[in-house]
Amino acid sequence: MIKNTFSRKKYFALSRRMEKEEEEKKVALPINCPSCSARIPAEALQRNLKVCPKCQHHFSLNARERIDLMVDNGSFQEFDADLSSFNLLDFPGYQEKLEKAQELSGSREAIITGLATVDGHKLVLGVMESSFMMASMGSVVGEKVCRAVEQAMELSCPLLICSCSGGARMQEGMVALMQMAKTSAVLGKFNQAGLLYISLLTHPTTGGVSASFASLADIILAEPGALIGFAGPRVIKQTIGQQLPPRFQRSEFLLEHGMIDLLVERSQLKETLSSLLGLHQEG
Repeated sequence: MIKNTFSRKKYFALSRRMEKEEEEKKVALPINCPSCSARIPAEALQRNLKVCPKCQHHFSLNARERIDLMVDNGSFQEFDADLSSFNLLDFPGYQEKLEKAQELSGSREAIITGLATVDGHKLVLGVMESSFMMASMGSVVGEKVCRAVEQAMELSCPLLICSCSGGARMQEGMVALMQMAKTSAVLGKFNQAGLLYISLLTHPTTGGVSASFASLADIILAEPGALIGFAGPRVIKQTIGQQLPPRFQRSEFLLEHGMIDLLVERSQLKETLSSLLGLHQEG
């Protein structure tokens, strides 16, 4: 009996060690760039801020990574971390999806908001989390955006929102769509207060998010190659029955047509934000 118990313990210990070794191997494996197919060592990609060194393709960052990239070390103070969605319409399977998204992303909702500094410049920021149901906008996302805007008004400081989203959250139906009007209204008040709002559009920013708070800023920045629009290119092509221009709905195309103000490489993002905030403060 003792011998069998020892054997089982040894077996499980060996199994855990093998699983850990497999995970370490996965982390160390090179990553294929979806744009140029280059095989990039994982460590090299991480050092390069998850940007392909050959074609400059910008891989996705999670919300915490983007916050760390933009703000001063240790300056971020999160707001409303306890807010999370619930299945208000009894949509089948929604509660399970929420729980899975929370586990996968490590966040309670699809946006993180808080107060921080960028090179000493104070601002309120919201950063969307793509791994949480593709950062879809439900009632809590809309509420957290509105609270962040109101906090920026109370503190009389600039606002920055980094968007990436598949649009309104279908499991919340009309309630999700109402967030477009809700966030737009509070940003109208923010504009009347004469405060600075900067929007950063990342890949992808679509649907109700692109048609509301993501596009209502004083200054709209975008990462290179980001898909930005309401409906996707395939849907538009099928609807109008015409061939679309090259790079249609990509950030470069929108810059050429005056829909955004500046393309910003990830390595230049903090410096760009610092310059904009500094100019605003001087003004």
